[in-house]
Amino acid sequence: MAKRKKKKLLGRVSKSGVGAVSFEKGFNYVLRHFHDEVDKKEISELTRGFVKKNYSKADAKNILANPEYSFNMFTHHGATVYWSEIVKTDAKYDGEVFQQYLKGFKTYLSKINLDGARIIKEKELEKKLKGNVVTLSPVQRLQNKINETIMQDLLTLEDEWIDGQETTLDVYNQFKLHGLSGSATIPVRAMIEGWLLDYEDAYLKRCADAVEGYSHLKRSELNRRVKACKDMLDDLDKIKAATKATRKVRIKKPQSAIKQVAKLKYQKEDTTFKLVSINPLTIIGSTRLFAFNTKYKKIIEYVTQDPNGFNISGSTIKNFDKELSSEYTLRSGQLGFIETVLGKTPNQIDKIRSETIKTKASSPNGRINDNTILLRVVDK
Repeated sequence: MAKRKKKKLLGRVSKSGVGAVSFEKGFNYVLRHFHDEVDKKEISELTRGFVKKNYSKADAKNILANPEYSFNMFTHHGATVYWSEIVKTDAKYDGEVFQQYLKGFKTYLSKINLDGARIIKEKELEKKLKGNVVTLSPVQRLQNKINETIMQDLLTLEDEWIDGQETTLDVYNQFKLHGLSGSATIPVRAMIEGWLLDYEDAYLKRCADAVEGYSHLKRSELNRRVKACKDMLDDLDKIKAATKATRKVRIKKPQSAIKQVAKLKYQKEDTTFKLVSINPLTIIGSTRLFAFNTKYKKIIEYVTQDPNGFNISGSTIKNFDKELSSEYTLRSGQLGFIETVLGKTPNQIDKIRSETIKTKASSPNGRINDNTILLRVVDK
């Protein structure tokens, strides 16, 4: 009996790259081709080459000191460089549109020029302090960690989107997985905001070039990507809030305060709502406390007019004013109010609550339990 031939497995079709660009089709076509078909390595080579050719030695040194993703995370930068070398500024080939992109690219390079100068200065200072021993500064170690972890996650997500996959990324949990804190959100936010701007320009038809560049995507997919970007940015806000909440309290607390919170039962973290409790020591002596019951979805606001602020006995808040304090349930569409509590002033919180939260408020009993996230203290 003849052996059955093994079926050949077809690998993933490789991207056609810069060599397959048909610039005769116009600049908008080149933009789309770079977004869909050109590898990040080729984009980096183009943008780095542009810097070396067009900038002074000092400026090029500063710009090229930036991390690798700075040169490949925006595909239209690569397309702009390619066009500048092949077509120049011929009005026959979308010269006006190209000049707008070139101006934006040079503005971006001016920004990372300053960033690179700071990076070089930090490296030189570190080298001077350590003599001939080459060590990485905390900033450099953090940057390397960001590049090797969350940035790789984002680049993988981008590749999946290019391949047509409807995937998302839980940035909050990925930060926890990689052991990253709020200080790592800045470069991540820059990348995601760049994506969001492009997708919103296409979806809302604010920019003809964006509409043309993403014309191969359905409006439902554009809308999905806009929402995915906004969700990731919301996660970054929660990461910053969580980092601030868990920051070590520098003010030395009296022993009595430590004893007061020793038996306090509260929920340290909730992964569903992506919330982290503040250090309970900060409650002692403060005059306003916001908490959130994750089981019943209730915001609890404790207010005191006592000049000595709150005290805690066991798991109970003491000295709060029952008439000024309140608790109210958040319905499913009102959970965004938690962000208001975390980021606005008390007056702004009261105003937004009166406009958006219509559920009846009641007086809290002062009890804190293991379903209670300690959100924030103010007026300390």
